[in-house]
Formats: sequence, C-alpha cells, structure tokens
Amino acid sequence: MDKASLSVIIPMYNEAENVAPLVEGLKRALEGWHGFLEIIFVDDGSTDGTLEALKRAQECEPRIRIARFGTNQGQTAALAVGFRLARGSVVVTLDGDLQNDPAEIPRLVELLDGCDVVCGVRLRRQDSWWKRVSSRIANAFRNWATGDNIIDTGCTLKAYRREYLEGLELYRGMHRFLPTLLKMRGARVIQVPVSHRPRLHGRTKYGTWDRLWKGLADVWAVRWMKKNHIDTRATLELIESPAELRRTTS
Repeated sequence: MDKASLSVIIPMYNEAENVAPLVEGLKRALEGWHGFLEIIFVDDGSTDGTLEALKRAQECEPRIRIARFGTNQGQTAALAVGFRLARGSVVVTLDGDLQNDPAEIPRLVELLDGCDVVCGVRLRRQDSWWKRVSSRIANAFRNWATGDNIIDTGCTLKAYRREYLEGLELYRGMHRFLPTLLKMRGARVIQVPVSHRPRLHGRTKYGTWDRLWKGLADVWAVRWMKKNHIDTRATLELIESPAELRRTTS
C-alpha cells in the first residue's frame, strides 16, 4: 500500500495532557508519508481541556480534523463518526492515551497488501494484573460465543481497508467485535503483535465492572447476528433476459 491515502482516527476522552505528545509522535511516525493523510480526532465530550489542546495542535498541523460530541457517547460512537468522516483508502485507529505507539502505523498499513484488516495484539501489556486477567477471560468468552479467534479485542490499534467500513452500522460496545463483524462482510483478517506502553497521564476511562454486563449482552447479540447472517456473495447470480441485455448495451 505504498501510495495509499490514509485516515488516522483517534477517540479522545479527557486526554488533554496527551494531545501534544501524541501529535508529535504521529508527525514523527508519518513524516515520510507521501500520499494523502488526515488525522481525525473525535473528542468524546471531554470536560478537561482536550478540545482546546486539539485546537492548538490543529493550528500547527493543518491535516488534523476535529469532531466533537457535546456529551460522552462512548468509544464505539467515536469510532463510528471517524469512519464516516474518513476520506482515505486506508483507515488506522489507535487510542489517545499514548499506550499505542504511532510508529506501528506504517507497518500495519504495509501488511494490508495481503489482507483487509490488521488487528494489533498487545505484547507485554502495561496494565494492572486485574485488567490483563479480566481481558483474557473476556476475550476467551467472546471467541467461544461467536466462534471467532480474535486474541485481543480490546486493542484499538488496527488498520482497515476503508471499503469494508462503509455503511457499517455500529451500536454501543460493538467496537470490540469489529473484526468479527467485518469477517461477516468477507474481510480477510490477520493479527500481529504490537508494542504497548505504560500510561503516563490521566487514567483509564473504562472500568471492568462497568462494561462486564453490557459486554455479556453484546456477545449474544453478535452471536445472533453471525448465526442469522445472510451471505449472498458466493451464491447470488443475476440472469438477465436477452431483451434486457440488448437494452442495456445499446
């Protein structure tokens, strides 16, 4: 994907201290990018000055675009808005807390030469032992229920061919099931190890118990969707009458 046009989407919620170092990291990682590039920050109703920090960064980096919710809507909503705004043929998503390394972006985009979605798998996660264990259990349960094999559903660092995101309807919490939903659309998905860094500023916005019960309901919803999905790609054949063929080719 040497000359791909690229949209980088970053949800932000109360990450004011992380804006400047994140933008600098993105500029270093993408300074050799020769095609179209845009960086879309989605401010998810922040109350700590994140929006002001993003506007300051935009003054120095015109490729930054900012979307903002008036109230907190959640990560799925922020990603969905980013997907709708994205103009690049390739879309990369990452968190705004500096734990994802922007330097990984060119490698993930390059890997799209052989697939449609690249999912990061965090190595040596820099999180509490409780968060690591609970995530491992949740991932195993999701895969068991949906019949999938996604190792790290919570890793936001992913690369996509944009055509697989077009028209995708998402609901709250569905961002954790994106690889599964895109496989249902015929996407070829691979998983690759990525680095993970400790959080330096702010704190995590998503508690384990807050998302547990909602996550259980989401699993069964996706299980139902997968079981009842209608796939016309392999079976559909359209046979026109000779008269219709003559009309359309005349």
